[in-house]
Amino acid sequence: MISDIRIFPTHDLLAQSLADDICELINNHAGKDSFFTIALSGGKTPDLLFSVLGKKYNDKSLWGNARFFWVDERCVPPGDEESNFRKASDLFLAKTGIDQKQIFRIRGENDPVIEAERYSEVVSDNTSQKRGLPSFNLILLGLGEDGHTASIFPGNEKLFRSGRICDVAVHPVTGRKRITLTGPVLNNAENVFFLASGINKAVMVKKILKGGESETRLPASYINPVEGNLIWYLDKNAASML
Repeated sequence: MISDIRIFPTHDLLAQSLADDICELINNHAGKDSFFTIALSGGKTPDLLFSVLGKKYNDKSLWGNARFFWVDERCVPPGDEESNFRKASDLFLAKTGIDQKQIFRIRGENDPVIEAERYSEVVSDNTSQKRGLPSFNLILLGLGEDGHTASIFPGNEKLFRSGRICDVAVHPVTGRKRITLTGPVLNNAENVFFLASGINKAVMVKKILKGGESETRLPASYINPVEGNLIWYLDKNAASML
């Protein structure tokens, strides 16, 4: 169920509006006993978001009650150029002076099976719980041109029925392993913000948002928070076929 679709003239305006909305959520959470928990994704659209946050919202006090996690990670060291952690750190987190105790990265350099188990415990121990599962205050998701989200690729839809918090996924083309939050955890968040920009995403955005019953179910189409808000942030190119 789509609760909201927001379309912006440019990629830059999308990132700016998204940054504003994230900060509003955090400000509204201020004063509560619990931390504001947010799971970050990788990709070009989040990279621009991180740049905006790092330049315009780098006041440490804004993020004092936040805890940062990752939706997924490639099995690479944190300094690798393909690391989702590295991008978020370089463009955003390192510019704010956020305490390292607030940052919970996936250790992509470790054995993926062991790390999926370890990170499951980390997430469980440091987030609120609802319906017996971790419940993030906010999860940021991207959309792949093949319809994948997080690291749940077409053919791995079973990860939306997984009983685990984190699991190991395999990229269908490269065969490289990744570590990802599973579907039940993604759909247990209070807020899920889906990001898509560029003309190369237009066909898939249409399939996910406007596809009929005859459409093949794609991983991104399984995102449907149980009780949370689902908001799509699209630039005009990504939304051009809606």
